[in-house]
Amino acid sequence: MKYVDEFRDPHKAKTLEKEIRALVSRIERARQRPLQIMEVCGGHTHTIFRYGIQQLLPDAVEFVHGPGCPVCVLPMGRVDDCVALAERPEVIFTTFGDAMRVPGSKKSLLKAKADGADVRMVYSPLDALKIAQLNPDREVIFFGLGFETTMPSTAMTVLQAQAKKIHNFSLFCNHITIIPTIKAILDSPDLHLDGFLGPGHVSMVIGTRPYDFIARHYRKPITVAGFEPLDILQSMWMVLRQIEEGRCEVENQYGRVVTEDGNAQALSAVTRVFETRAFFEWRGLGSIDHSGVRVRETFAAFDAERKFDVPNLKIADPKACQCGEVLKGVIKPHQCKVFGTACTPESPLGSLMVSSEGACAAYYNYGRIDTSRIDERRAARQSVKSTDPAYALTTRGHS
Repeated sequence: MKYVDEFRDPHKAKTLEKEIRALVSRIERARQRPLQIMEVCGGHTHTIFRYGIQQLLPDAVEFVHGPGCPVCVLPMGRVDDCVALAERPEVIFTTFGDAMRVPGSKKSLLKAKADGADVRMVYSPLDALKIAQLNPDREVIFFGLGFETTMPSTAMTVLQAQAKKIHNFSLFCNHITIIPTIKAILDSPDLHLDGFLGPGHVSMVIGTRPYDFIARHYRKPITVAGFEPLDILQSMWMVLRQIEEGRCEVENQYGRVVTEDGNAQALSAVTRVFETRAFFEWRGLGSIDHSGVRVRETFAAFDAERKFDVPNLKIADPKACQCGEVLKGVIKPHQCKVFGTACTPESPLGSLMVSSEGACAAYYNYGRIDTSRIDERRAARQSVKSTDPAYALTTRGHS
């Protein structure tokens, strides 16, 4: 396929819908309860709601929205650290735009900017490096954020800063990794999944091989998916076909971009600059071992956490905010008690309403959902869960 219109062809979508319905009708498990398929990536969540894909699928299939939005899982304490760094008089703090409005315990970076801090939005870490070159008398900090998708560009920027001897540039590293996150979800007792739509952009860097443990150890099918409507529908069909055939494999629908081994050059830069943290705190998910990275000692001169006094406080989320339950797929965004009332895109209480990839923002902006039907299905599933012993056998995390 060469043109974006081909990925949005309604006739092809209708064909895939019919095939999916035929598959689901043959899956015995789907007659007992809805099949739960998690789309890990927030980009997939927005495609699903923007194009009404959930409404195309039979009631026996339900999307579960995963934690694949790096802005959404940033703990409040790390936002406070950003604000503390940004408010230093010698600092120019640079960040991607979607992180500007994430609330900390007292203020966001946008509020800090309004209060006088020199906070600047950039489109890449190289923009931040250029600012450092143009302002040699100031310390420029780049807010490194994202999964493996954005790690390579950050790593390459640090390497350039070293090569060009730009010593007033540093990185506040909050990069996170996808594999420990998925494992933590699979080990969660609160959630039982039937399969995954794997993240496309992350997989472009790391490849499909790292997901083998999901199929081999946890016995869950996974299909790495692209981001257009037909990508999502075809990937869903591929996952459901595995379920219907009793297979658990790693399949790649996004073959036009993703390979089995990923991008060797990008991975080399990441390995050279970063090392794994022993643990990293996630909003709503708690501490996950080996789920974040930090700058290696070799590049300590470019590490803001070593260069400056960072408070590193642990701040609990507001009690009214249920971002954690949404991130783990335990509840839907509209079931949060402050959704659309105290928490809106204009005045967000939680990070899921801020980010362009957040599940709450997707529901709010593209909310073509029949909440009564979703609530009824959830109640029915809970009823089956409590009365049917076979439920536990079919949804157990390990085979």
